[in-house]
Amino acid sequence: MENFEVRILGCGSALPTLKHINTSQVVDIRNKMFMVDCGEGTQLALRREKINFNKIGAIFISHLHGDHCLGLPGLISTMGLLGRKSPLHVYGPADMESVFRPMINYFCSNLEYKVVFHTVDTTKHALVYEDHSLTVHSIPLKHRMPCCGYLFREKEGLRHVLPYMLERHEIPLSQINNLKSGKDYVAPDGQVIPNDILTTPPTQVRSYAFCSDTRYDESIIPYIKDVNVLYHEATYADDSIELAKKYLHSTARQAAEIAKSCGAKQLIIGHYSQRYNDESVLLNEAKEVFANTKLAYEGMVVKVS
Repeated sequence: MENFEVRILGCGSALPTLKHINTSQVVDIRNKMFMVDCGEGTQLALRREKINFNKIGAIFISHLHGDHCLGLPGLISTMGLLGRKSPLHVYGPADMESVFRPMINYFCSNLEYKVVFHTVDTTKHALVYEDHSLTVHSIPLKHRMPCCGYLFREKEGLRHVLPYMLERHEIPLSQINNLKSGKDYVAPDGQVIPNDILTTPPTQVRSYAFCSDTRYDESIIPYIKDVNVLYHEATYADDSIELAKKYLHSTARQAAEIAKSCGAKQLIIGHYSQRYNDESVLLNEAKEVFANTKLAYEGMVVKVS
């Protein structure tokens, strides 16, 4: 099975601490790298994780609060210093280009690659990126400004041919591609051999959902149904639920309720308020609702399987 993993670069909230930096992640799918959010400290985190800056093909920004995007101009500049030639595609809310293009023009006037901005409608669940092996859809979130999450999902692959069945029915190798695509085999004498006895179903597709920042919002559940791994913000514990309501954030327990309701296989919580020196209180409250919950931390590698 090809690789599909998420590397947590930063999982703190608005105020960086000595323990956590601002939000940023790298999603590695079949050796294609995508960044999700780009808070301050992202470049140092990339260095620590020994990730090649210029292997990042696209960046997805959830919203324009500084702790999710202020690392972007510096990263773009460094990519230029490292000799990037291929375009960098940046996806995010409507105002993103008007905010960052002047900075790029001022600080990065000699770039030898193009920065291409793509506007994402944060109010809709829609396809925002696609290639031959995966799709990325937006997940509308409820925050104090336009904000969306992102759902990364593999496309369904080909069926798996059973070699011993090829031999048994004397099927030529030239038919393998047809069998993988689901076609029956028609023998020279006209006999039809059903595809389902010659092959097994494709490998089950895997998916990863990133949901930060947002208040508790059950309307996202259909968009992330049965997701393999859900990253959901958990800024507060139950003791600060009124702050969560005020600032349109979620508690750890609310994140777990979303994971449980959508049928997620695993929940990763992050975006911790700096008030929690020990995030175990968040973990314990989430696990009361959804047992397979883990705390995000800088350097964490999450296998999506």
